[in-house]
Amino acid sequence: MSLFRLMGQDLAVDLGAAGTRIYSRGRGIVLDEPSIVTCDTRTGKIVSYGADRPAGGDDASGPAGGTRAVRPVGGSDALDREFTQRLLKHFLRKVHAHPYARPRVVMAVPDDSTATDRRDVQDLAFEADARQIYLVRHALAAALGAGLPIGEPAGVMIIDIGHHTTRIAIVAGDRVLTTRSVRSGGAHVNGSIARLVERDHGLIVGDGDAEAAKHGLGTAWKPLDRQVTVRARVPETGHESRVTLTAQDLYEATSQPADVIVRAAISAMDGCPADLAADVATRGAVLVGGGSLVRGLGRRLRARLGVPVRRAERPRESVALGLGHCADDLALAARLHAVRR
Repeated sequence: MSLFRLMGQDLAVDLGAAGTRIYSRGRGIVLDEPSIVTCDTRTGKIVSYGADRPAGGDDASGPAGGTRAVRPVGGSDALDREFTQRLLKHFLRKVHAHPYARPRVVMAVPDDSTATDRRDVQDLAFEADARQIYLVRHALAAALGAGLPIGEPAGVMIIDIGHHTTRIAIVAGDRVLTTRSVRSGGAHVNGSIARLVERDHGLIVGDGDAEAAKHGLGTAWKPLDRQVTVRARVPETGHESRVTLTAQDLYEATSQPADVIVRAAISAMDGCPADLAADVATRGAVLVGGGSLVRGLGRRLRARLGVPVRRAERPRESVALGLGHCADDLALAARLHAVRR
């Protein structure tokens, strides 16, 4: 067995609340799976990780077929941390196909993270058998993955819309200068869609079906009369039903979580120096994250912020790709290493 295989490939890991992506040096993204641990509802024992879930275990909100699917990443209790560590270890071993591989790993940390937060991420990676860990601030990774040059002094806004949280940052050079974080993301949009269907049709929509409806209409603003069929359940009987929604319905349903993001972006601009605000007015904002695919969001932001807004070419993968640049160039990873800054 080669020493290279035993020591492990250099990897970049985007460990998100909704999904995890792993980039292997020189190969690109080699793993893209949901950040889910599936447990037996009777014993609490883990039965599967990620996409390897048993039939009937897709309901992340409660028991189904004797299993319960849990999203531990970002959770606050000890069990969430244990599940996150075991999930990460499983994914790293899945990429290497060897139980003793100890790779060098690049991971992202929140832009407003404390020294304690960063040590926690390091400890998590070491517990998952990484032999060396580089930490890169989230916004810098997203900027790299969206194709923005790191090192230019002009400021640009990065808006990363995740499953539960939206992170907003203004970056200039290799520094993160202004940050905002709000509890609004893809899960909140799904909840708004579910409440719309319950209010107007008296039916129950699960998170997965709301997610499918959201993406079924695509990201374009028009036509407003375009329709999508949503799978739902009759609350009294549990029988399956279906309801048709238009793009206008979904646009209106998602206005509240979108407005939370807009207000946070305005606050970020108000909180940065005048010269950087002028840069953002010219260079605009870049949207990344799976939540950025919500229909009409870019239009809302352009109208409210008065700056150019574009979506990254691969928004769901931007952070992983940016971390991957660092895995390909460990000198860059060392320069951006958050613990030293």
